[in-house]
Amino acid sequence: MNPAEAAALHAASFPPAEAWGADAIALMLDLPGAFGVLRPAAGFVLARVAADEAEILTLAVVPDARRAGHGSGLLAAAMAGARARGAATLFLEVSDRNQAARALYAAFGFTEVGRRRRYYPDGADALVLRRSLDQ
Repeated sequence: MNPAEAAALHAASFPPAEAWGADAIALMLDLPGAFGVLRPAAGFVLARVAADEAEILTLAVVPDARRAGHGSGLLAAAMAGARARGAATLFLEVSDRNQAARALYAAFGFTEVGRRRRYYPDGADALVLRRSLDQ
């Protein structure tokens, strides 16, 4: 995955205070167990696996590509990649204000297991979601 291309997609997908630069994305990709899937002009997902647990670090879909199945495809790819690397459970965080993302994750069977108060720069809470990959 090209970190500069991913950073451009991230910047187009998130508010400026939450956008990750190419250096940050490269650092994430260098983490043990990290992997990513990039769909040019649409979005990308970064995840990592440690032991039997996986975490989605970010999932970005640019506004012009939303509501076309890209989020579902990227999420399914992350789940498959995590399973292939031995993970049994997948975690992620999402803003409690991001209704579209919450609906996507609910449709995939994720459930809330925690909350981080005022986690995001806009003051929104982060919902910690979990899904078994054995389903």
